[in-house]
Amino acid sequence: MKAASTKRREPRRVDRETRDQLIAQYAPLVRFLAQRLAHRIPSGLDVDDLINAGVIGLIDAIEKFDPGREVEFKTYAEFRVRGAMLDEMRSLDPVSRTVRQKAGRVEEVCEELQKQLGRPATDDEIAQALGVELEEFHGMLQQFSSMTLLSLDELRRVSDTERKSLLDFITGPEEDDPFETLQVEEVRQILVQAIDELPAQERQVLSLYYYEQLNMKAVGQVMGLTESRVCQIHSKAILRLRGRLKKRLPL
Repeated sequence: MKAASTKRREPRRVDRETRDQLIAQYAPLVRFLAQRLAHRIPSGLDVDDLINAGVIGLIDAIEKFDPGREVEFKTYAEFRVRGAMLDEMRSLDPVSRTVRQKAGRVEEVCEELQKQLGRPATDDEIAQALGVELEEFHGMLQQFSSMTLLSLDELRRVSDTERKSLLDFITGPEEDDPFETLQVEEVRQILVQAIDELPAQERQVLSLYYYEQLNMKAVGQVMGLTESRVCQIHSKAILRLRGRLKKRLPL
């Protein structure tokens, strides 16, 4: 008896005219995403560089989009475009190894305190556990805000050489594999639970920034906070999420 073979879907064939039409149609989306990331551009890059990278991401989305999945092309394209831009930024990421190590330590401390306290730790509690003053802790969060954290888009490592976006799991597996379908649902539930466990203020910042598509300044205006404080809260929320997900997913 022959073992059943697993067939992978072939890449979608898109003619040049259709591709050019889609590129023209979604060019404003590419520009919009580039402008949203402009404040995080490292030296050596400008908005035009991001736009060029985004167009490459858009072409990739056009070629790889599967109409059979329960996701709109605009949603799929946005993640691919944004991912391409962040990859371009990451190639010139100026954040030092020391800053990354500090961020990793904050992740660990947040997770340890969550276990001990049974709730998210306050800024004062985190600062005390780190052995620093509150003002210094806030300064660290401000440093972390310049990191290219593509936080919610890229949190799962498939292997040592491959990294998948959470979109790849949220939009469904590439094959009609019942086991992979269950894995997708598991990842989705873990992510939702991790976000639900964040303090209300941090959940609101993530919601306004990622789902309402507001920039940090606009988020601050909605919440009555300074832009720098919003950046700090965003950094803290992302570090909490990463710490939580590292315990639950093979990152």
